Amino acid sequence: MACIGSVFARPFTAIFAAAFLFGAAPALADDLPAPKIDCTKPGNKKKAACKPHRSSDDAVINGAYWLSHTGKHAEARALLATVVDQENPRFLNAMGYTTRKLGNVDGALPYYARALEIEPDYVQVREYLGEAFLAKGDLAHANEQLSEIARRCGTSCVSFYNLKKEVSAFEAAHPANG
Repeated sequence: MACIGSVFARPFTAIFAAAFLFGAAPALADDLPAPKIDCTKPGNKKKAACKPHRSSDDAVINGAYWLSHTGKHAEARALLATVVDQENPRFLNAMGYTTRKLGNVDGALPYYARALEIEPDYVQVREYLGEAFLAKGDLAHANEQLSEIARRCGTSCVSFYNLKKEVSAFEAAHPANG
């Protein structure tokens, strides 16, 4: 019996040791209060602690994305209205998308433009902007966005593929006059 007990004791000892090392022991640094940052000072304005808390915004944007992609564009737009950081490029992209899907293509363009001012490499914005141009019948500007996507992420990225498919469909539906 002594042998069986010692065989079982080793795994349990290892489990308890691992639990102690990886989370059961209190982290001393976590017990200290975080220093307060004066967000009114110009030098602190760009620090993370002085910016709106984005994790809740990200959850709202993600929820709005799924609502909109299931056809619930008005509900998505209402949810997006609760986002705190309205200069977040993901927020701007989502607002542009829902605005466009609600039928206001011209109203979507400023959202996409602002998102690209903040984050020029955000290729999904370029994809949606290209789709907006196609909705307006502007193939040249849609192709410009397709070229920008190719330049920024290549021709095998999802945004390139999606916009290329839309451009091809547009070209098939609107053959050039000879």
